[in-house]
Amino acid sequence: MEEFFEPGRFAAEFQSVVEWTLHHITNIWTLLQVVLLVLLFGLSAYLGKHARPALSSRLDRINIPARVASQIRVLPTVLTPLIYLLLLGTAILVIQQLTWPSRSYLLGIATNLLTAWIVIRLVTTFVNNPALAKTLAFCAWTVAALNITELLDPTVALLDSLAVSFGDLRISLLTIVKGMLTLALLLWAASALSRFLERRINQVPDLTPSVQVLLGKLLKITLISLAVVIAINSVGIDLTALAVFSGAVGVGIGFGLQKVVSNLISGVILLLDKSIKPGDVIELGETFGWISSLGARYVSVVTRDSKEYLIPNEDLITQRVVNWSFSDKLIRMEITFGVSYDCDPHEVRRIAREAASNPDRVVSERPPVCHLTGFGDSSLDFVLRFWIKDPSGGVANIKGEVLLALWDAFKEHDIEIPYPHNQIIVKDPIVVESRNRPTEA
Repeated sequence: MEEFFEPGRFAAEFQSVVEWTLHHITNIWTLLQVVLLVLLFGLSAYLGKHARPALSSRLDRINIPARVASQIRVLPTVLTPLIYLLLLGTAILVIQQLTWPSRSYLLGIATNLLTAWIVIRLVTTFVNNPALAKTLAFCAWTVAALNITELLDPTVALLDSLAVSFGDLRISLLTIVKGMLTLALLLWAASALSRFLERRINQVPDLTPSVQVLLGKLLKITLISLAVVIAINSVGIDLTALAVFSGAVGVGIGFGLQKVVSNLISGVILLLDKSIKPGDVIELGETFGWISSLGARYVSVVTRDSKEYLIPNEDLITQRVVNWSFSDKLIRMEITFGVSYDCDPHEVRRIAREAASNPDRVVSERPPVCHLTGFGDSSLDFVLRFWIKDPSGGVANIKGEVLLALWDAFKEHDIEIPYPHNQIIVKDPIVVESRNRPTEA
């Protein structure tokens, strides 16, 4: 590595670059090709700008199959490069017919670079992750560009010369680049394979939702771990040499990531004991909603107002959780009310039961019940109980529907809901006499 930074080598490399520039660029045919490249680019940009809206509207009107939708939808974005490629090909044919083929060398390089970019752009549309797709496209086009310009071998040699050694282990910049590219490809393959296997597992009717989630997470963790190990091993790094180092790092990470590890283990426990599962309606503190998904670190709970709470798995293990649909989705609701002492309590009970049966969400297999619970200061106190089987639909709204049904029924049968009132009784009344004062003359 020290030899690479010698001043003499830098001078030799600089001299070769200057000679190549003087030989290939400073001539009339090269300048003509540069001007032609600029003019054709401007023409293709003008044509693409006017043709792109028509192509987009045409694609919107046709029925595109879902399996190729992403590839077809990208055509308007590559319309200008396609036009540019067509113009470059035409220009090369004209120059080759009028003069020597070697005089279209620069146009040929531009054509090959543009062709590689278009092909890579279309191929990377099969990758669903936008960040990964851009990374793969950049890396693939860089390699293609170096190969087209015949700079790939010198670049590889340069990257391999920038290396450091740790005993028998030699790590070069080329090794790092290869490792990063291999790791990116393997991680993408592991994620795609895990999603495919997870969909197949979710289609097995004999597995409970908790077991399906657990198997999917275990498969994903296993595949990602294999991808990392294979990527490290593919660049020639001996994993046994990292055993002591990884052990020390593991201890430090264990202390620094206690909460993360606790949430991961709590998530596995939740999946194994089946205390909660996707679709359950839970109540934790002031949060009430249904479980949307179970993650490795948190549980997603969606409330009725579309707020999504990400609750750490550890909280679901250590705190008191109310699972409204753990063993049975039937939930009993309760409403208290009072009526005037002038009303017949037997009739009130009958009317209340009939009113509570009117809303659609109240189940009919368990009829509502109404009980007289006490004689209040100004009213007969009752409790009305009814059952629902869809707590995920909300509990406040069904209580409101039953209360409105009670109000309408009481109005129809002249049942009075009394207001609290106080009565003052005076045992010994005081007589107050009013004497008219004499009028002054």
